[in-house]
Amino acid sequence: MVKYVIQRLIAAFFTFVVILIVVFFVLHSMPGDIIDFSPKLDPAIREMIMDKYHLNDSLIEQFQYTMADYLHFDFGYSLKVRPGVPVFQCVLERLPVTIQLNYFAAFFILPFGLFFGITMAIKKDTIYDHIAGSFVILLISVPSFVLAALMQYFLGYKLGWFPLVLETEESLSWSKFYSMILPIMALGFGGIASIARTLRAELAEVLTMDFMLLARAKGLNYRQTILRHALRNSCVPLASTFLYLFLGVLSSSLVIEQIFGVPGLSKTLLQSINGKDHWLTMGIIIFYVLIGLLMAILADLSYGVVDPRIRMGGKKDD
Repeated sequence: MVKYVIQRLIAAFFTFVVILIVVFFVLHSMPGDIIDFSPKLDPAIREMIMDKYHLNDSLIEQFQYTMADYLHFDFGYSLKVRPGVPVFQCVLERLPVTIQLNYFAAFFILPFGLFFGITMAIKKDTIYDHIAGSFVILLISVPSFVLAALMQYFLGYKLGWFPLVLETEESLSWSKFYSMILPIMALGFGGIASIARTLRAELAEVLTMDFMLLARAKGLNYRQTILRHALRNSCVPLASTFLYLFLGVLSSSLVIEQIFGVPGLSKTLLQSINGKDHWLTMGIIIFYVLIGLLMAILADLSYGVVDPRIRMGGKKDD
C-alpha cells in the first residue's frame, strides 16, 4: 500500500508539472498586452511590473522565474481583477462561498442518490423503477446550466419561491442558505442521477448472487442482507464515483456561479481569464488542479478501504 501511494504521488507530481507548463504557455500565448493598463499609469510603475515578472525575457525564462516563485510560495499579485492584491489572498477570500456551495451540494447529492439507487434496485422492473429511471436519464442528459436557467426562470422569477441571485452577506445565515437552494439543486440533480444509476445497476446485480441466498438461509432477513452484504459489495465502484462526482460539481460551479451571481472562486476565475489577469488565473487553476489530483488519489485508495480484499499495487505473483 505504501509503495502504491508513493507511486501515485510521484505520478501526480509529474502530472501537476505538465499541467502547469501547458496552462502557462497557453495563457501567455493569448493576444494582447498582459499589463495593458490605462494610459494614465505611471511608466515607472509599469516598468516595475515588467521587471518583477520578467516580461522582457523569453517565455522559457519567464516560466523558470515563475516556478522559482511558486517554490517559495510567491504566487504574485492580481493586476486586473483586484489590482495589487496578492493572488493567495484573492483565493482565500473567494474560497469560502465556493466551499459552502459545493459542501451543501454534496450533502444534497449523497442521501438522495443512495435512496433512489437502493429503492430502484429493490423494486427492479416495477413501475416505480421505470418512472424513476426515466427521470434519472433525463437529469443525466440535461446539462446543469440548463437546469439552473430553467429553475431560475420558473421557480425564482415566475413563481417567486426563491431568490434569483445569492445573498451578498459573508456569514452563513438562513436567508443566505435560502438563496443557495436553487444553485444547490442545479449542481446536485445530475449527481443524484449518476449515483442512483450506478448504485441501481450494482445493487441489482448483487441481489441475484448466490451468497445473498446463503445469507437468507442463515436466518438474516431481507433488510439485514441488503445492509450487511449487498450494499458493501455495491459501494466498491460507488466510492470512487462519488469522489469524481465532487470534481464534476466543482467544474459545474464555473457556470452556476455566473448564473446565480455567486461571488465565488469560479466566477473570479472567469473574470481573470477574460481580463487577462494571468497570475490570478494561474493561482486559481493551481488550486483546482491540486484538488483534482488529490481526489484521484483518494478515489484509487477508496477501493481498498471499502473492500479490504482489494490489494493496491499488488503483483500477480505476490
